[in-house]
Amino acid sequence: MTERVDLAVVGAGPAGLAAALEADRLGLAVALIDEQPAPGGQIWRGVERAQAAATLGGDYLAGRAEAARLRASRVRYLPGTTLWHLDPDGDLSLAHGGRTARLAARRVVLATGALERPVPIPGWTLPGVMTAGAAQILLKTAAAVPAGPTVLAGQGPLLWLVAQQLAAAGAPPAAILETRRTGTAAAALAHLPGLWRGRAWALKGLAMMRAVARAGVPVIRGVRGLRAEGTDRLERVVWDGGSRAAATLLLHEGVIPNVQIPLALGLAHDWDEAQLCWRPRIDAFGASSAERIAIAGDGAGIGGWQAARAQGRLAALDAAHRLGRIDRARRDAEAGPLLAERARALAIRPFLDALYRPPPEVLTPPDATIVCRCEEVTAGQVRQAARLGATGPNQAKAYLRCGMGPCQGRLCGPTVAALIAAERGIAIAEAGSYRPRAPYKPLTVGELAHG
Repeated sequence: MTERVDLAVVGAGPAGLAAALEADRLGLAVALIDEQPAPGGQIWRGVERAQAAATLGGDYLAGRAEAARLRASRVRYLPGTTLWHLDPDGDLSLAHGGRTARLAARRVVLATGALERPVPIPGWTLPGVMTAGAAQILLKTAAAVPAGPTVLAGQGPLLWLVAQQLAAAGAPPAAILETRRTGTAAAALAHLPGLWRGRAWALKGLAMMRAVARAGVPVIRGVRGLRAEGTDRLERVVWDGGSRAAATLLLHEGVIPNVQIPLALGLAHDWDEAQLCWRPRIDAFGASSAERIAIAGDGAGIGGWQAARAQGRLAALDAAHRLGRIDRARRDAEAGPLLAERARALAIRPFLDALYRPPPEVLTPPDATIVCRCEEVTAGQVRQAARLGATGPNQAKAYLRCGMGPCQGRLCGPTVAALIAAERGIAIAEAGSYRPRAPYKPLTVGELAHG
């Protein structure tokens, strides 16, 4: 039997929690679908019971109040549940506990958040190499820190946040290798008005850098030619002009919207030239090109948790209006402060996007570098496929099976598109993106049989 709700929210991070709670306040019947075992998403992962909460900062602890509100609400919370198919008419196919189920919603809000941009460097498949976000997950869920010398490499606010959190947990990194280009600072200065409006966030960033400096962490800037070396696992990190012994290498080159489900649905997307990624096309309330589907939070464009929370509430207000619960006048009146809150949170983004624009080698690694980990396809093989006629990632599948593994191109997609574009002398946007297919996540025959 198919359960029916007014609103289904997918993802229980800041945007999803805000959307579900706001819709509940407005009298809608809400289901909140969450792959994780507890609310919080990536930003507030494990916030209800985090052992290392004191080392993670005030922004992290803000999630505890939101999680408590969810527990006290009428929202039907479905943890440990995977959305594996979504019809544009609001029919959701779910998997939980070895079984599948159906849910019909009059409106859907996708709040699936962001992914760390893939950083394929030579040696990145060695044990001991992981993303900075993965290390942060271990810190949040198990109070675990890397053993042995740890090197952070890349750029962006999260790199500094993780370095600060590791230092606060008593495991300061052995070094930070910053790959940011010197020319990006000049480009960022064109966005000084936004930097001023977002000065509270800028001051937080400076405070993180000062904390890392106080912990005695050396910072090497302008790093090029980054690679990981070792026999059976990581032993050292090497770059042009230097090297350092390391047991763990944490890579980070920013985050990009998680657009797997919107792409699978064929929703309209726009190319974000500032951060070199795709983002769904939405209106001020998050409404997408599909009549019943809205998108909120970092999955619609990177903005941070404060912007995501405002966007979630806006999407819920619009859902309540579209479903006849409130009129347009009330929707617009209540939206005013939320639009202003979101604008304040996003004011600094143009500055950050220009300052931390991905360097070319992140998008187009050397030939021997594996770019598709599922199928073990190298950058050189992708370039060869482009020379043989592959015009984009979808065409490259016919040559290489690249993007056909369990991740369905979530990890390799940005790199494959950039490699093909560079080889053919076209823009990355022209090369396009993978078109994922259901199931969005691996699903067993047993789960289907027990639906």
